[in-house]
Formats: sequence, C-alpha cells, structure tokens
Amino acid sequence: MGEDGYGHFQLRLLQTWQLSRDAEVVHVAARQQRLITALAITGPRPRSFLVGLLWPDKAEARALESLRVSVHLVSRQLPGLLVNDGAVLSLNGQVDVDLHRVRAGIRTLGQPGLNGNAASCLALLRDAELLPGWYEDWVLFEQGRLSQERLHAFNIIARESLARGDYETALEASQAALEVEPLYESAVALLIQSESRQGNAVAALRAFEKYRTKLQEEMGLTPSDAILRLVNEVRESQSSHPGDAY
Repeated sequence: MGEDGYGHFQLRLLQTWQLSRDAEVVHVAARQQRLITALAITGPRPRSFLVGLLWPDKAEARALESLRVSVHLVSRQLPGLLVNDGAVLSLNGQVDVDLHRVRAGIRTLGQPGLNGNAASCLALLRDAELLPGWYEDWVLFEQGRLSQERLHAFNIIARESLARGDYETALEASQAALEVEPLYESAVALLIQSESRQGNAVAALRAFEKYRTKLQEEMGLTPSDAILRLVNEVRESQSSHPGDAY
C-alpha cells in the first residue's frame, strides 16, 4: 500500500504498456492509457497542452470534453494515480515508472567514471524500447529521443569499459549501439578496438567489412580516414601474429 493509501502503482512503458497496483495488473482502456502515458513521459502539464497533444485533430471543445471524460474514468478506476490541480494534471509522484529508472541510469553515466556499474547500466538499457507498436507523432518523437539517449549511453559505456580493460562489456555495449544505429561510426570503432584487444582480429576486420558494405549500399559513402587508420593498425598487428589469419 502506498503512503497515500491508494496502493503502490507500477507503470511499464518499455517493451509493452502495463499498469500494476500492488503487483496486480490492471486493465486500462486505450484512451486512458494515452493520458497516463503522456503524463508519465512529459510530466505535469496544463490541460490545454494535453488536449493539443492527444486530440490534435479535434475541435477544442470536443478535445476538452474527451480529456474531462478520460480524467474522470482514470480517477474512478484508479484513485490516487492522477493529481488534478485545476488547470494542471500530473501523475502521482509515487508511481514507479520504468522509463524514469532508465533515464536516471543514463544520467549517472554523465558522472565521472562508472565505478564498476557499466554492466548493470548496460543491462538496464539494452531492452529499453519505448512503446513499440505505438505510432502517434508525439510517441514517435519520444521513441526517437530515447533511442538517441540510449545510443549516447552505450557509447559512453563502451568507451569507459574499453579504457578500463573490460573488453567484454565494451564489446557488448558497442554491439548494442549498433543495434540502435547500424552506421554509427563511433560504435563501429569501439567494436573494432574491443575485438582487436581481445586478440580477435578476424572478428574486428569482419565488423569493419560489414560496416563498409552497408555504408556504401545505404549511403553511397566510404569509411572515414580515422576508421581506416584503425583498421590498418589491426591488420598490421595481425601480420605480426600470422596464426590469426583473416
């Protein structure tokens, strides 16, 4: 039971939409899901903002009525979930939202050093895909925003793990970055370095060739001088260890 007596709410927005109260899943209609989701993602908002976001094609009066009905239904079914402060609506601050945990984890990456928490941060971020199957413009925007945040986080984890000699984590993080953006050159470079420093020159060069081919086919571009220099270093290192043939 939450401190306010309404129960402990948990909202899942990653991979799927799910709301639980005291560990019991609650069925919520689609219209109410959209309102709850908007408040979870954007924070407290005026009613005027919410009607423009959720019902952009409706006349203002009809959109306000749709919002009023949605707020009433959520408040009746799930008392304590919403905070209705007149013109401003918000989600109860005690609601546990998985997206908030992920973003809090990303913020810790901006602090000096990962203090050995790279692997746990990586596990938190790896499957953090926001509401797949939702295609409204505002959701697509938030999906893209989170993808960029994850991409940046994976890059930080890979770079700092590589610097610490944790090549396995660096490899996994760079691969995760490339799952988000296959042509992200920084992640390709980190992947090549991670493989090479583990003595896997064949895998490092294979990763480069895959990137080079995809870059040419999809963008009509060639790899940068920086990544070509890195690949040449791998080949030179390989030539001094002929047992690792490409």
